[in-house]
Amino acid sequence: MALSKVINRLLELPLFQGISTADLSEIAGHTRFGFTKLSAGKTIVSEGEQCDALRFVTDGTFTATVRADDGSYMLTEELEAPRVLQPERLFGMTQRYSRDFTAQTQCNMLTISKTQVVQLTEKYEVFRINLLNIITTQTQRQERQPLRQQPTQIREKIMRFVTDRSIYPTGRKTLNVKMEVLARLIGESRQNVSDELHRMEEDGVIELRRGIISMMPYKEYRHL
Repeated sequence: MALSKVINRLLELPLFQGISTADLSEIAGHTRFGFTKLSAGKTIVSEGEQCDALRFVTDGTFTATVRADDGSYMLTEELEAPRVLQPERLFGMTQRYSRDFTAQTQCNMLTISKTQVVQLTEKYEVFRINLLNIITTQTQRQERQPLRQQPTQIREKIMRFVTDRSIYPTGRKTLNVKMEVLARLIGESRQNVSDELHRMEEDGVIELRRGIISMMPYKEYRHL
């Protein structure tokens, strides 16, 4: 890929925001980037796969799927590029992906090996700060979750259950779960949950199929 195209691609990514043009040119010219294209339906990375590089989806839409440890439910959310996939998994105690990522449309990928990431953090302060900001922001959000006021209405409990398990609070999400399992997990009766889900469907908030709840991409989820 031409140097100018690499620089333009890097400018779209949060990790490279604020880096000078001269430094970007140096990075683009001396860093080994991997560029790939994935067609719709192709796996980007799988849960449990070793996180040995920073992987960026630079173009396209894709899904992220997480499963309960006991297999009782599965949540899939739709995400849009540009986005880096679980950068917090590159270091720390568990250096493996915790979700399946799958291309929904054709996706362009940019990959930087762990060795190259370490070199970039050592040499470029802005890159190091950007990486720390991404990881610490996620940590702070997770720390706040148990401290938020707990919802009392069934609808809010259902939506909070989904957003707490999502990477991003907005966007279309699909929850594969049995009605009685969801009721148990949010502390409500199966009948009350069933009634509320049907009201949500009537209001256009969700679509229901057997064992599947599809939530529409409403901005209101952000505030739950």
